[in-house]
Amino acid sequence: MPVMKNPLLILADHAASWRSRAVDAEVAHHARRALVDWFAALLAGASRAPATLMSAALEDETRGGGGAVCYVSGRQVPLRHAALLNGTASHTVEFDDIYRYAVYHPGCPTIAAALAAAQSRGADMDLLLRAMIAGYEVSCRIGVAVQPSHYDFWHTTGTVGTFGAAAAVAVALNCDAERTAHAIATCATMASGLQQAFRGEGMSKPLHPGHAAEAGAMAAMAAARGMTGALDVLHGPAGFAAATSEDTGKWEKSLANIGKPYAITDMTFKNHGCCGHIFAALDAVRDLQREAGFSAGDVLGVHVGGYKATKDVCDRPTAATEQDCRFSTQFTVATMLLYGGVRLAAFEPERLTDPAIRALMPKVTVALDPECAAAFPSKRSAKVEIKLRDGRVLNRHQHTRKGDPDAPLSDADLSDKFLELTADAIGAQEAKALLEALWKSNALPGIVKLRSQTALRAAE
Repeated sequence: MPVMKNPLLILADHAASWRSRAVDAEVAHHARRALVDWFAALLAGASRAPATLMSAALEDETRGGGGAVCYVSGRQVPLRHAALLNGTASHTVEFDDIYRYAVYHPGCPTIAAALAAAQSRGADMDLLLRAMIAGYEVSCRIGVAVQPSHYDFWHTTGTVGTFGAAAAVAVALNCDAERTAHAIATCATMASGLQQAFRGEGMSKPLHPGHAAEAGAMAAMAAARGMTGALDVLHGPAGFAAATSEDTGKWEKSLANIGKPYAITDMTFKNHGCCGHIFAALDAVRDLQREAGFSAGDVLGVHVGGYKATKDVCDRPTAATEQDCRFSTQFTVATMLLYGGVRLAAFEPERLTDPAIRALMPKVTVALDPECAAAFPSKRSAKVEIKLRDGRVLNRHQHTRKGDPDAPLSDADLSDKFLELTADAIGAQEAKALLEALWKSNALPGIVKLRSQTALRAAE
């Protein structure tokens, strides 16, 4: 039996190559798409808890300034601080990107860390995009290696996201392959994020990618100075894969044909502001309602058959808090039927207690469907049955989600999403100007003032 090559060294060599290799225009454009999408989620979440609470808690540590931008506070701060808070804010409203094969949101930790590092160096957009591509490549492939069993207990964005941040910052700091390997090795022992954190109430879930961004950045900063890590930490008998999945990792599968396609070209961009495990059901409900022309009042019952996470994570018939409702199939399906969409407004306080939504939620049931379960994680499907008062029974097997690579959001869709999520946060004109720069400029974005920050400054 041939000896398995060290996956960490393969990934480190690939990541380090992005410091100087030619970047195809199409790949660069996909990276820009990810950046636009990340900023949309970031700015929508930057004025909300828990990022605002974390910012206040750490305020005394950042008065000395720094070269990176914290979009939560609107201040120049050290690299690690920006990575932590921007990573947290970008995960708050559940509009962040997905790499479905790894059950993972790579943008939150990877871009938060990469941008902070690039800003700290006074770099340009080219370096940021290279760092992002490398971080997505490393982390998404590690995610594939440990799934699907990893997701039984671990929140992949908190665990695997640490590797994305480390690889991205290593590229931004111009680390060679050896030091990149040590950055990845060191960050592995700090990777964490428990599923129980979002199976109930509490604010800690968005902190997972924030912590991943900070821990990965710290590992890369240390490696750049010569700190070493255990280079067998991914595949060793007591390493990351062994500790967090059913075996020591599916490395041959995850590393096969590395770069074909690049992970960043194969992303899902969210079309709903909730857990992605509900998306297929929401798409089916929306389309069935449009096609059959019924109202929420005509519904006797909705049954959703899905894969394991749809049942285990998103079957929440009595969800009440904002976070709980973002993970509730019952709440989001009822919202879709009543209001035609699940966007930011769906989770405002008046919607969380809306009597019409509450009356409809008990009519929505969720169960495990063997066919959907067998297709996971490559396909995020759902089977929906809607029973109506007039006797009709409507059925749809939704094989994919709007926003997945096989049903993608266009550039225009992403721009519309960006403007929708950011106009209230920073103003319509400012949002349009920032969007234009993210699509076209070679300069890195700088400080963006939230409207909430203006009120905060006036009170200081």
